[in-house]
Amino acid sequence: MSTAVRIYDESNIATFVSARAGENRIWQSISFLQCDHDYAASLRDAAQFGIRYVLLGIPEDIGPRANCGQGGAELGWRAFLKRFLNQPDNQFLSGDKILLLGEVDTQAIQTRALSLDNTNSEQLALLRALCADLDNQVIATLAPIFAAGLEPIIIGGGHNNAFGILQAHFEASKRAAGAINFDPHADFRACEGRHSGNGFSYAHQAGSLSHYHVIGLHEHKNNQTILTQLQNAGFGFSSYQAIKTRQTLSLSTSLDKALATMPSDIPLGVELDVDAIVGMPASALTYQGFTTSDAEYFVYRMAQARHAKYLHLCEAAPARHPLGEQAGIEHCGQILTNLANAYLSTRQQRR
Repeated sequence: MSTAVRIYDESNIATFVSARAGENRIWQSISFLQCDHDYAASLRDAAQFGIRYVLLGIPEDIGPRANCGQGGAELGWRAFLKRFLNQPDNQFLSGDKILLLGEVDTQAIQTRALSLDNTNSEQLALLRALCADLDNQVIATLAPIFAAGLEPIIIGGGHNNAFGILQAHFEASKRAAGAINFDPHADFRACEGRHSGNGFSYAHQAGSLSHYHVIGLHEHKNNQTILTQLQNAGFGFSSYQAIKTRQTLSLSTSLDKALATMPSDIPLGVELDVDAIVGMPASALTYQGFTTSDAEYFVYRMAQARHAKYLHLCEAAPARHPLGEQAGIEHCGQILTNLANAYLSTRQQRR
């Protein structure tokens, strides 16, 4: 059994769920992993029994802090579970092909990172080393999921985890993937030690990312070195300013453009940083951005692609809500659930 993942059973969600007479809810129809033997073999068994999608949390904020930012992203997963699991199971979204796996076991790494100050250069270096340790946990958890032919929906933590996800896919399939990222930041900073701002540059350097396009890149939140590195790699973007400020490009057209850069025979990763959404409690809270409906439309369009392999929703930080953590749990839970629903319902209807 893998030591990188905390595998859930019914007891792990008991405090999040409730029942109602005459109504079947998602938590009552999803599956849990029966892992009495080898982790990878158990995932293969689940796939043979009809499971198609795997819910996985990454409760960490090391990556954003290692990027000189704020913490709080470790609570996104919990916020999601409380909302998602209590939805009705119906003709639009059923839980019968969904496996609630659990979470990457981040407890030891989070504890070691807790007292580190990212304004101190030596402690910042330690945070980045811990972020690299986290990569290994993410890879060990996800590679067997991809190898079993399952599609993970990965929720919580920072955008640093894009690297671990792409590496896990590469290890399982021996194929580089493409990714389309809905994000004001390219996350293509220098490979200066691991953090949430360089997941895609590390993946490109490692050979696990072959094609990349950013939707909603903010022209004033990415330095010239990032933009130059993105261009030198042959990757592209559609800017927030082109779509929303100048309105020379519609969101729909920008998605057409992004999909056209992704060959249909390569695996596609669907990446969404929730700090693209205006007012979203996130590691980088913004009051200028896309609507939740825009983000849902992005996910819907990406999920229509036959070669989509995963959905990654990151950077939700409930504690960053102006009214406090509990308000943030409610806010993040609703938005993360809506985004996951857009992916799952679209994928289920395609099959």
